[in-house]
Amino acid sequence: MASRKVSRMRGRRTHGYGSPKKHRGKGSRGGRGMAGSGKHRKTYLLKYEPDHGGESGFKSKTGRKIRAVNLRDLLKMAGSSKKIDAAAMGYDKVLGTGEVKAKLEVKASFFSASAKRKIEEAGGKAIGFVSGEAEEEAKEEAAEGSQEEEGAQ
Repeated sequence: MASRKVSRMRGRRTHGYGSPKKHRGKGSRGGRGMAGSGKHRKTYLLKYEPDHGGESGFKSKTGRKIRAVNLRDLLKMAGSSKKIDAAAMGYDKVLGTGEVKAKLEVKASFFSASAKRKIEEAGGKAIGFVSGEAEEEAKEEAAEGSQEEEGAQ
């Protein structure tokens, strides 16, 4: 039968618990769980759990980031394609840096004035989703397609 720890540790002062402060009762722990997170454990939270307090601030409705791409980069990405969908590539707006030499059909949510002008000067179309131009374009194409079918019959 093994001897009890108290008898083995006689004369050893802390009985194997290190500092005398470590082996005290429940009162030495400063509360249970996250108690004291606003008082005596505040520095711990700030240092090791900075997101503990939840979300802070607010989400600005005007601060939405618009992903923009220049015409020259869009043309490089599109390669030899004549129809380019900037929204499908992950861009919201087409900017006007670069030259357009071919007749292109570009779809995007927004266009800068110079980008739209350059595309149309080259004989292409700049179709914007926000202004409803894409819907009008689709209706026109559907109407043209139905007229061609009637003529074929």
